[in-house]
Amino acid sequence: MPKRRGKTRPVALVTGAGVRLGRAIASALAGDGADVVLHYLTSEQEAAALARQLRARGAKAWLLRADLADPAQAEALVDEAVAACGRPCAILVNSASIFPAGRLGDVTADDLALNMQVNAYAPLALACAFARQFPRPARGPLPCVVNLLDSRITDYDAEHAAYHVSKRALHTLTKMMALEFAPRVRVNAVAPGLILPPAGQTVAYLRKLAHTNPMNRFGSPADIAEAVRFLLRSGFLTGQVIYVDGGRHLRGNLYGM
Repeated sequence: MPKRRGKTRPVALVTGAGVRLGRAIASALAGDGADVVLHYLTSEQEAAALARQLRARGAKAWLLRADLADPAQAEALVDEAVAACGRPCAILVNSASIFPAGRLGDVTADDLALNMQVNAYAPLALACAFARQFPRPARGPLPCVVNLLDSRITDYDAEHAAYHVSKRALHTLTKMMALEFAPRVRVNAVAPGLILPPAGQTVAYLRKLAHTNPMNRFGSPADIAEAVRFLLRSGFLTGQVIYVDGGRHLRGNLYGM
């Protein structure tokens, strides 16, 4: 994370911050000197516990609940974060997502609409509201948006068709936002691979699939947090995607995305 002049700590808004990758990212950003707005939907206890940990480490932390399946709540979240912390958010990490199973032939209109709303439109609405905080380029480090994608956007996740379409959409939106918000705001993305097992699965799930990437192993939430930190520090990067997947995206796609 770029160093700020003076004593004011930058504020990071992290969606889905109570659990899994969002939690790891929020903790890492606080360790780098940010105050953090922790968004959650159902993980209130986990988000509150994280807030206590961050405050004990010297960071400020605020809790905000919002259902990103509701466009109005998604569109209002940045303004609510600014009202809670009393200053603009300099960092936005769109980590929250849904991951429902369903093959293409079984996808309904409601399935597709829900995945597109939570996984694509909500990050876009948040990023647009975030960018409106900065009508002109900053003199110091530029505000940053980091979207979380999925390394399988270069391939095909047949078991999660609606989810797959929504993450492909967010990939395109990341590049569009990078152009639209320049030079005021940088927008990049991280595409995790084999990092965490799905809900209800254990680490055995990761071990079973380790052979699917060239490094023959699986990563950790800390690897994703480190990629986010790199993008925040790298002031001349925008519109980029870092695949944190042991090289899996290269298989069958060496000259593609």
